[in-house]
Amino acid sequence: MSFLNKIFGSSNQENQESNSDPKFYNLTHIEALDAIDNASFERPIVLFKHSTRCSISRFALKQFDDAYHFSDTEMEWYLLDLLNYREVSNAIANRYEVMHQSPQILVIKNGKVVYTASHDAIDASQLKQFVG
Repeated sequence: MSFLNKIFGSSNQENQESNSDPKFYNLTHIEALDAIDNASFERPIVLFKHSTRCSISRFALKQFDDAYHFSDTEMEWYLLDLLNYREVSNAIANRYEVMHQSPQILVIKNGKVVYTASHDAIDASQLKQFVG
């Protein structure tokens, strides 16, 4: 199910019911970063930092969501709403020593950032290199 259908709903009720597993997790608490680090030793974790007021960010998120086709056993991705959870974004910048950008993705593996991209460089196909 696409991200936009999760927010606005789908006219196809059958599609919603058959695809009830979340594609992403919302990142809303700084404390979740410890769990993310721990999980990153089992599989890569993607953090997508998104500004809900920015059209560039909205476009990048839609393209990413449409192209992201990994199972939870291969990779997980978390969506961070920058406007509502700026303190989480600041914690990410400090913890992983990356400059804040929006939109931005970070790939966390073994507790460290192994890849980052922002704006039009965000490309879900680039994540294949971290799976397996």
